Amino acid sequence: MAGEIELSVLIPVCNEEESIAPLFERICDALKDFGKPWELVIVDDGSTDGTLHNVRKEYARPGLDLRIIEFQRNFGKAAGLQAGIDAARGRLLVTLDGDLQNDPYDIPKMVAVLEERDLDLLCGWRKARQDGLWLRLIPSYFANRLIRKITGVHIHDYGCGLKLYRTQILKQIRILGGMHRFIPAWIASVVPTSRIGEMVVNHYPRQFGESKYGISRTFRVFLDLLSVLFFMRFRQRPAQFFGSIGLFFGGISGLMFVYLACVKFVFGQDIGTRPMFITAVMLFIASVQMITTGILAEMLARTQSTDVNYVVRKTYDRED
Repeated sequence: MAGEIELSVLIPVCNEEESIAPLFERICDALKDFGKPWELVIVDDGSTDGTLHNVRKEYARPGLDLRIIEFQRNFGKAAGLQAGIDAARGRLLVTLDGDLQNDPYDIPKMVAVLEERDLDLLCGWRKARQDGLWLRLIPSYFANRLIRKITGVHIHDYGCGLKLYRTQILKQIRILGGMHRFIPAWIASVVPTSRIGEMVVNHYPRQFGESKYGISRTFRVFLDLLSVLFFMRFRQRPAQFFGSIGLFFGGISGLMFVYLACVKFVFGQDIGTRPMFITAVMLFIASVQMITTGILAEMLARTQSTDVNYVVRKTYDRED
């Protein structure tokens, strides 16, 4: 029953067939002295190799509370995390990547730190990160600095997959699109930033397979960050965001019309073909569009979204 399990270990995987056996071995060894019931939730994000088969073989491991969620196709890491969160039964929930780069032996330490510091989220910090300098480390450095500046959540390593949550807090947010990179910012929308912390964790080079991320992810991060900024500051009042832009455009347009009216009626000059007249009209139209967009966004913000961003093909239990 819900509440009996202390810790849910959530791992989304995609084409990690060679990593499965050593991953399970390390997790079970790391938590053998945990002392409280825990479960392992694996979300197979549309793997096309033998990942699912290898995961199902782990049911033979004695004493392991294993649950497997198989997606109908690849939906991405954010969807994998959300499906696992929806299914998790533990009081605490820890996420880590399935590529063996995160260290499961850090999990008991993180649980102790989270309880000692009374946090709702404890993020891992890969201080000695074992990734490529130009394609991973340098872009991540600048991206993390920008995210900290905009969101106000001072975490060094937003991209670390090893994070520990209080499940009841995590279930209050929804992870859509590529927004898994900004989970600390979303958590900050429901709890004070003082309840979000970090600790240094181990990190290892990838042993098997290929990384799912490239330099293109850096550009998507910047675009997603704009969405995060909007939702953090204007989610409950989008009319103020769009309305402010509309009023700005309208003010500029109004000043142009006043000037053109003086030119027309005081100095008797023709204004019909002036570029300023055309610009003023365009700004006036843009102003009306922004204000009406803000009204529509305000109406949408007052509705509850029940969209699910993944499709589960099958959920496996030990007897399946």
